[in-house]
Amino acid sequence: MCRRDDTTVVALADDLSGAAEVAALLGLPARLALRPADLGLFPAPSEAVVVDLDSRYLDEGAAAAAVRAAVRAVRAAGRVSSGAGRDADGNLAEGRAFRAVNSGAVDGGPLWFKKCDSLLRGPVGAEAAAFAEDAEVLVIATALPAARRVVRGGVVLVDGVPLHESAAWRAEERAAPRSVAGALAPLPVTGVPLETVRRGPIALAGRFREMAADGRHPVCDAETDTDLTVIATAAALLGPGVRLLGSGGLAAALGRLLTSRRPTPPSARTRSPAPVPPSATHTPAATHPTAPAEATGPTAATHTPATATTEPAAPPAPAGPAATRPTAPPETARPTATVRRPDAACPNAASGAVRSAVPVHDTAPVGTGGRGLLVVAGSAEPVVGEQVGRLVAAGARHVVLAPGQLAGTDTVVLPAPAPGTVTVVSVDGAGGVRAGAARAVVAGLARAVSALPGRPDLVLTGGETARRVLDALGVTTLRPVGEIHHGAVHCTTTDGRSVVTRPGSFGGPDSFVRIAAALRPSQQGVTQ
Repeated sequence: MCRRDDTTVVALADDLSGAAEVAALLGLPARLALRPADLGLFPAPSEAVVVDLDSRYLDEGAAAAAVRAAVRAVRAAGRVSSGAGRDADGNLAEGRAFRAVNSGAVDGGPLWFKKCDSLLRGPVGAEAAAFAEDAEVLVIATALPAARRVVRGGVVLVDGVPLHESAAWRAEERAAPRSVAGALAPLPVTGVPLETVRRGPIALAGRFREMAADGRHPVCDAETDTDLTVIATAAALLGPGVRLLGSGGLAAALGRLLTSRRPTPPSARTRSPAPVPPSATHTPAATHPTAPAEATGPTAATHTPATATTEPAAPPAPAGPAATRPTAPPETARPTATVRRPDAACPNAASGAVRSAVPVHDTAPVGTGGRGLLVVAGSAEPVVGEQVGRLVAAGARHVVLAPGQLAGTDTVVLPAPAPGTVTVVSVDGAGGVRAGAARAVVAGLARAVSALPGRPDLVLTGGETARRVLDALGVTTLRPVGEIHHGAVHCTTTDGRSVVTRPGSFGGPDSFVRIAAALRPSQQGVTQ
């Protein structure tokens, strides 16, 4: 194995849910910074720092500038960090990088990883070109096999359909790229076919070196997680000049590589992490939402909730008392939200478990029922409506927000979740959202959540919604704890609040019920 146990990792992502996913998948103690300026100290050995650039919807110039600014901030933090150290000649030694098999240690900077969307949305090419500027070679692998998104012949296939022929870009304003190379333009790249990947890491590393000598960057085909592990291992053989760019699949492969030889602490040897139930399997929909569509999707208002989940069932929890429609204080006359009570109770997925992002001794305790829990369903993905419905059927209060209210200038008043209760907020998309108003709707949703008293724990779906809510709350740093299911990442804030982020298309119909049960393990059911 060609890695040091003290490898420092810096990862950049273009949206918050992707950043949280990477932080969990790397398997190291991690900090998630929402702004490069908030990085603080240089990452310690065996630590990952993940930066959300919030660049998915920036123009190409601004996105490239965001990448460069983050790289500069990390380097500046390294220069002033007491943990960086200096060699015998007084030269800065910012950290340790990968080393080749049977070679000595190599001084260098951190290992750099750039998260991109597996559907190639956003200014992927501009960000890749900026990220590659100081690298000897940028190894690219965008496949995400867990989501049935693979790369064959340099083309992204979504459930076997070429990306540009699929419905994955249905809400985008431009056409989908016909290949990964096309999305990465103007970066000079060369495709690496699957047969070359499957020759093994040593042969693949040799091919990477040849491309680097020609000033080209490899774009790798991959169909399985094993393919991605081979790619990550081959990149590790190249030394500190390599950088990696890919989806969460490549981040997971890198995490497997980094943690394969990490010593197991004595405290972790005597206890095992909680098992992940079968329904933790990642079953995302075939497409992701875009920012303008995040607040326009279906809600449980038009969905008939299922009466059971696929989890092992506990006795049905009684439905909570009827919810009342809140009113704004007379002097403010602000718009209020429509609250819907559950029609029935359903068995609780009490076995929801958190998959540890770091060894057991490093994890914070799972949230308790001391605060209310607010689920913000800020995604237009079809599966989200069913996820809301199942949570409501389990006893959660449902608050339906009108997009016209949210897009206005007044802050919508939400009912404050009482301690130990679960409330889910969604946007009524039955009448659609006026063109150009979606960003205002998301901003209004963030204002409404940030105005809530009592600092409830949060579940935020959709990267744009999650980022806007946390910005409104003034949250700049998160500490990942673990995954509840694939993509549903549990983090904590500096003041101890739990925040779960999740891409809109991730998770099965019982996703919200599983998340609520994992955050409230002492409750026999999700209660209103």
